[in-house]
Amino acid sequence: MASTRKSRVASAGLAFVGVATAISTVGYHTVPALADTDSGSTTVHVEVTGAITLTDLTPAFTLTGVPGSTPTTGATPVTMTVTTNNFAGYNVSVVPAAANLIGAIPGNPDVIPANDLEVNGPAQGGAYAHLTYPTPLVVATKASASAPDGDTITNDYRITIPFVRPDTYTGTLNYVATTL
Repeated sequence: MASTRKSRVASAGLAFVGVATAISTVGYHTVPALADTDSGSTTVHVEVTGAITLTDLTPAFTLTGVPGSTPTTGATPVTMTVTTNNFAGYNVSVVPAAANLIGAIPGNPDVIPANDLEVNGPAQGGAYAHLTYPTPLVVATKASASAPDGDTITNDYRITIPFVRPDTYTGTLNYVATTL
C-alpha cells in the first residue's frame, strides 16, 4: 500500500505542476504590457530681422561723344534691384568714389571732373542732377517695403564732355541702399 500511496502523491504532484504551468502560460499571453507615457511642450519664437540688398547693378556703362556733346545712357540705363522687408522703406544713393575720371593712356594729364556727370533717377522726377563728390545723391526712395522679389531701379546718366584729349576716362560710382 505504501507504493500505491507514493505513486498517487507523485501523480498528484505532477498534475499540480502541469496545472501551474498551464496557468502561467495562459497568464503570460493574455495580460497586455503597459506603456509609460509623458508629455511636454515648447514655445517657438521666430525672430525676423530687417534686411536690405542691392543686387543686379549694371557693372559698367559708357558715354561716348566729342567735346561739347552730351551723350546719355538712353536705351541702356543703369539698373539694379533693391529688396527689403523694412516697412518704413528705403533710399538708394550714388556717389563718385573719386573727384575725377582718369584717362587710360599713360601720361595723359587731362581728367574729367566726376561732378560733370548727371543722373536722372526716380527721386529726380525726370530732371537730371549733378553728382557731387564726395556727397551721396539720393536717386531712389520708397516709403514702404520692396516687392518680395525686389524693386527694379533705373538711372539714366549724361555728361557734357569737356575739352579734353581723346581717351577713355574712367571712374567708379558707389551705390548704397539704406533702410529708413
